[in-house]
Amino acid sequence: MKMTLSHFEAAILFALLTSIVLGIVTKKTDRERIRYAVYCFLCFVGALFGIGWVMYLGHR
Repeated sequence: MKMTLSHFEAAILFALLTSIVLGIVTKKTDRERIRYAVYCFLCFVGALFGIGWVMYLGHR
């Protein structure tokens, strides 16, 4: 079975997995880990859209 992801899907998957790892390795309690993982994920997604718009406007 072959899995093909679009660039956007791959970036979201990277953001999710990286956020989980960052939450696990940097915080001590489960509550802090979850909050930090969600925060990191939202920052990654925000950066993804921000950089995407910069690239779109720069390409026009």
